Amino acid sequence: MARILIDLPEHFVFSTEIPIYISHINYGHHLDNAALVGLVSESRVRFLNSLGYTELDVEGVGIVVADAALQYKSEAFHGETLVFAMAPADFNKYGCDLVWQATEKVSGREVARGKTGILFFDYQAKRPANVPTGFKARTAGLS
Repeated sequence: MARILIDLPEHFVFSTEIPIYISHINYGHHLDNAALVGLVSESRVRFLNSLGYTELDVEGVGIVVADAALQYKSEAFHGETLVFAMAPADFNKYGCDLVWQATEKVSGREVARGKTGILFFDYQAKRPANVPTGFKARTAGLS
């Protein structure tokens, strides 16, 4: 089986710190994969909030997660703090990828990297919506 390989941008436009709680740890005593997906979701919400948006209101439309991929680089443990860096990439008519990297704050060790494909969505019409021009303009020079 081919492995997922995720290229990172030259620079990230947003970062946030999230501590690893005991509830994020699995029976192997390291960060659980499902918990990592939740931490990435929290990072996405914080990124949108930093731009003045929510997941349900980006210039009048919402977003849905269309796909997600991640690549593990090392373990992470209870008590560590992860720094999630994020940047938009690969815009298309209806969405883009949010590329991210998680590193351990103190050591700088890379824990994981990934991308989340977001689709802009008109919840009232129940159909995909074009990428809002304001969102694209505000993030075009960021990645």
